[in-house]
Amino acid sequence: MTRDHGPQIKDDETYEALRRDGASKEKAARIANARAAGDRPSRKGGEAEPYEDRTKDELMDRAREIGIEGRSHMTKDELIAALRDH
Repeated sequence: MTRDHGPQIKDDETYEALRRDGASKEKAARIANARAAGDRPSRKGGEAEPYEDRTKDELMDRAREIGIEGRSHMTKDELIAALRDH
């Protein structure tokens, strides 16, 4: 079942799919809203590898880059959740 993310998100299903694939909240909202409006969102760069396909070391490096606290004690799943929530 798709969650209702509020009036600011126009396509909840697309938003959730993008978040599961590792997109930031901002990027997922921008793309979901553009698709709901019938627009094609612009692409700024290449495709990022999904978090689940990355090694724990790669996730740790990304968490370090953006300053996630407590990362050294996190499991891979916890790192993925923290990166998505950031």
